[in-house]
Amino acid sequence: MNLPLSMPGTAIFDSDGFLLDPDMWNESLADRVAQTDGLGQLSELQFGLLHALRREFAKHGTVTALSHVCHLTGQGADCMQHLFPNPREAWRVAGLPNPGEEAKAYL
Repeated sequence: MNLPLSMPGTAIFDSDGFLLDPDMWNESLADRVAQTDGLGQLSELQFGLLHALRREFAKHGTVTALSHVCHLTGQGADCMQHLFPNPREAWRVAGLPNPGEEAKAYL
């Protein structure tokens, strides 16, 4: 990952590449992060998953079962592996804060 600690527009990331202030997230920032990470431009399905991740984080304040997030978007339980290289990447692109070492093991 070659993501800088800050990007234009004052978005600040921690040393693991997670957005420090999730309120700074928007789809444009998500696209820039995805492109910086070599994912290319995000699709509508990917944005749907990112928005669902963000809603679930807002409700629960923690990592939600990824299969549940897929279900919420009307996709199969394994949608994450089809839309992103790994769940950790989806969490980062969604602009969610660093979930901590234990949670990262589940992502």
